[in-house]
Amino acid sequence: MRQKGFDFEGAGSRPPAAGDLHGKAAAPRPPTKAPRRQHLTVRELTDRLQGVVETEFVDVWVEGEISNLRHVPSSGHYYFTLKDDAAQIRAVVFRNDARYIRFEPKDGMKVLARGAVRVYPPRGEYQLVVQVLDPLGKGSLQQAFEDLKERLEKEGLFAAGRKRPLPMLPRRIGLVTSPTGAVVRDILRVLKARYANLEVAIYPCRVQGPGAAAEIVAGIRALSTVSGLDVVVLARGGGSLEDLWPFNEEAVARAIAASRIPTISAVGHETDYTIADFVADLRAPTPSAAAERVVKAKVDLAARIDGLERHLHGALRLRLARTRARVEAVTSHRVFAAERGRLRNGAQRIDDLTHRAERALRQGLLRAKDALHRRHDRLEAFRFERQVKERRDRVSRAALRLASLAESRLARDRGDLARHAGRLEALSPLGVLARGYALVWDATGARLLRSAGAVQAGDTVAVRLHDGGFRATVTGRTDE
Repeated sequence: MRQKGFDFEGAGSRPPAAGDLHGKAAAPRPPTKAPRRQHLTVRELTDRLQGVVETEFVDVWVEGEISNLRHVPSSGHYYFTLKDDAAQIRAVVFRNDARYIRFEPKDGMKVLARGAVRVYPPRGEYQLVVQVLDPLGKGSLQQAFEDLKERLEKEGLFAAGRKRPLPMLPRRIGLVTSPTGAVVRDILRVLKARYANLEVAIYPCRVQGPGAAAEIVAGIRALSTVSGLDVVVLARGGGSLEDLWPFNEEAVARAIAASRIPTISAVGHETDYTIADFVADLRAPTPSAAAERVVKAKVDLAARIDGLERHLHGALRLRLARTRARVEAVTSHRVFAAERGRLRNGAQRIDDLTHRAERALRQGLLRAKDALHRRHDRLEAFRFERQVKERRDRVSRAALRLASLAESRLARDRGDLARHAGRLEALSPLGVLARGYALVWDATGARLLRSAGAVQAGDTVAVRLHDGGFRATVTGRTDE
């Protein structure tokens, strides 16, 4: 039987197994893979929870007690906890909504909060983002009224010692009110009846609604700078607490306190009280009553003035003549002329020093503000929460890089394995047999026949082909 002399690596002395002669070559079984376990990342789970919570609780009202209140002046946000006897929830009021809260929240205060439930992924917490906050038991306006009243009273703005007396007979009156209402007509009617030649300067402004408080403050400040005004009257007719609210604003109260002219508050009816009533030098129950208290009856005053005038004229003329003579004699001396020059120089020097001091103070204040901002920025840069967040981000980025490197390494190893498998396949004896060659053993199957001289006619041999094997009897031999 012909056989070409191929030396198969690894196919030396091992006889073929039984299965090798009758079936395919035995190959190692791959390990059974367990089904891949489904899982979520923390971020995926948080995103799902966020989607459920924030779509379900878009607009809710929550009643509870404020605790752990923290106000951040730099941002204007309020952070606190709403709690009851059995549970609690974190809450936050951002600056854009906090400016509409008219009262001062405090720990222990029971409130009714309206807002939406939001998930804060960095901490894995949910919180109530409050848009409306009202105190329980009282309206927000009434609570704001009482809070401001208590605070200003502690500052001494209501003290009787700072109230100024009204002039006996003012010549010019400033009036801050609406120019189109019935109030201004009633006041002018009363003033005309009591003192027709009295001058009235009216500052027109809104006395109700948004922006009214700012216009009232502007009116008080403007009239306070007018020369010759003796008294300023704030006037408005009756209304609800909401209608009268501009006169309960802190800015209006402080403008009244800062006015250099005595002020009368005539807001609402006799039963209505506002913050302006407590700060003003005098409260009038109605606008008409304010006009009556400002101006006494002209007839009574005129009679009294006539009597005093007759007694004064003679004495004044004599006293004036004597004083004029003495003044002229004294002031004509050159010493006083020199002193007047020195006084003028001193006054100018004082003006210069005052200007330099004000400029230095402004520059110092600007430098202090800049230093404060720089220190605040440095403090913000080293905040513990920010440091933790940066390190968490760094760990997350490192984890992503590690996963990417692991995937690249796995792909490279798989490619190397495929190349080695191909090389092994090319060197496998079974691969050679697939190209038409055969393996021949002796009858015992213990020795691989490599030469035709190893068999004689009549010997039995075992033949192994690619797809199986058989036994054959040698009938002859050729030595080609």
